[in-house]
Amino acid sequence: MMFAFSSHADRLVRLESPAELTRAIWIDLYRPMPQQVAAVEELGVEVPTLADMEEIEISNRLYRDEGNEYMTVVLPGLSETRAPTSGPVTFILSPERMITVRHHAPRPFETFPDRAYRTGAGCESPERLFLGLMEEIIGRLADLLESTGRSLDTLAATVYRSVETNGRTDQLQLALEQAGQQGELIGRVRLSLLTLERAISYFGQTLGNREPDKLRPIVKGLMRDITALEVHADFLSQRVALATDSTLGMINLAQNMTVRIVSVVAALFLPPTLIASIYGMNFEVMPELQWVAGYPFALVLMLASAIGTYLFFRWRRWL
Repeated sequence: MMFAFSSHADRLVRLESPAELTRAIWIDLYRPMPQQVAAVEELGVEVPTLADMEEIEISNRLYRDEGNEYMTVVLPGLSETRAPTSGPVTFILSPERMITVRHHAPRPFETFPDRAYRTGAGCESPERLFLGLMEEIIGRLADLLESTGRSLDTLAATVYRSVETNGRTDQLQLALEQAGQQGELIGRVRLSLLTLERAISYFGQTLGNREPDKLRPIVKGLMRDITALEVHADFLSQRVALATDSTLGMINLAQNMTVRIVSVVAALFLPPTLIASIYGMNFEVMPELQWVAGYPFALVLMLASAIGTYLFFRWRRWL
């Protein structure tokens, strides 16, 4: 799909006709078809393939080609099946327009067209449009980190609440799964922040004659925001590690409780079993075998030994 926008009265206006691409200040290519790629390349911009965008070499992510700046970052979003994923997004800045190429759906690309006029950079030029979209992306990453923080608060309340561990294994297993999911999300956000930092730094170095005095403060502000989010992401990563260790500890406690109960039950039956074993021996001289009250006596003795063992465990606070 291809979405094209022009700038009018400091707002982005959607262009419906492909013939109007020459008026576009922003062309967004989402899983583009070959004819859409050809239409953009007619404007003098080479569109990278997905294989090119997935290259990890810095020379393939940040470079200049025929007067156009190419910057590739990794952003979290949704796949074609609406599953959470991360993927590369390429920003191409030409003197006339900005072109973005993506094969998944980061949320900022859906919200930015209606909010472009609210960003500090505005959308009067491709450079300002790029910085405005970067601001929207950074804001989205901040929202993801805040959501992760709230999820970890709920997770901690579940793991650390002061109740008996019996019957909590399923809850603790779910908490462990949630901790892993939040850790995976933080990892994706952290990678995005790293690639954004490199891209914005590269953009700041190539400002040249593109309003450097006005745009450089915006670039510095975005870099400060990224640095703050990186620190916050590292803090949340430590919280995830603590929550994981605590959850595993609680699971071990729950398992130990089960093992302890089984051990106590086995210990309660040991004295009665010993008594029954004694009277089951086949010796000729065993006076109790001739008693009329021998059987009730053995039963009472076994019961008394079990009760005595139970009271001893309670006294030692093993139960």
